Amino acid sequence: MKKDSTASASEAAAEVRPASAKGSAPARKTASAQSPAPGKKPGKKAASAKKAAAGRPGAESRTALVRRARRINRELAELYPYAHPELDFENPFQLVVATVLSAQTTDLRVNQTTPALFAKYPTPEDLAAAVPEEVEEILRPTGFFRAKTRSVIGLSKMLAEEFGGEVPGRLEDLVRLPGVGRKTAFVVLGNAFGRPGITVDTHFQRLVRRWKWTQETDPDKIEAAVGALFPKSDWTDLSHHVVWHGRRICHARKPACGACPVAPLCPAYGEGETDPEKAQKLLKYEKGGFPGQRLNPPQAYLDAGGRPAPPLGAG
Repeated sequence: MKKDSTASASEAAAEVRPASAKGSAPARKTASAQSPAPGKKPGKKAASAKKAAAGRPGAESRTALVRRARRINRELAELYPYAHPELDFENPFQLVVATVLSAQTTDLRVNQTTPALFAKYPTPEDLAAAVPEEVEEILRPTGFFRAKTRSVIGLSKMLAEEFGGEVPGRLEDLVRLPGVGRKTAFVVLGNAFGRPGITVDTHFQRLVRRWKWTQETDPDKIEAAVGALFPKSDWTDLSHHVVWHGRRICHARKPACGACPVAPLCPAYGEGETDPEKAQKLLKYEKGGFPGQRLNPPQAYLDAGGRPAPPLGAG
């Protein structure tokens, strides 16, 4: 990703470091897998001294907020250069169905379930004519399978009857489909049609509030507030970066603060484990050496050391 032209190195150096509720972040950037020198363990006194030296500045200006937000995104782009949607799909129809199925479950479970679904019902016309009970049985592992069956059959019927069997590329058309809201629509627009959009899922909401990019709680208001901090062209990749960071490092209950490269820019530093060695053990997916969520991930992810997820029933 190109460096943001509005935030030069000199501007970044002049940024105001946000205050932390439990101590400021260390002044130096922490690599995701950084370890102390051989034979040495990080001392508590040294860590405390770093925190004390960081200080507690006053309120952050709008300009400083924009610079800090864009700098965080640049750091995440370097950490996750292979970030991508974590739902397996081969066309817009598969993506819209998979995204609807991802509600209240993991992308991994959806990816393990959709191969059987799309093998039996490869087109909207096929799924529109499906026997609901048969679809329910396939979707059972995703949870809420009856409601999801109604949604995917319903959206397939609308696609077949009103859109010629094609997924529309306009927001106003997508949100008319059963089970499709703004979040799902932006996933489809950004990743199937290349049209910028911000995906406000639970990870995105949690992180942008931790970073104090916004205090809004309504997804639509979060989308507007965060979108105003970035060029529209950044929105889709920004969504991937934030969601990936939430899944891998900045977890809801135990964020791995000591293994986080954006710790110096984070007002919430200290809410999680700050010891680098202990934080390293909290990392998930490829950052922790475990398989990702896609059975068929992009080649760039595999080249970076990521591993495919196992199919359903493989353990």
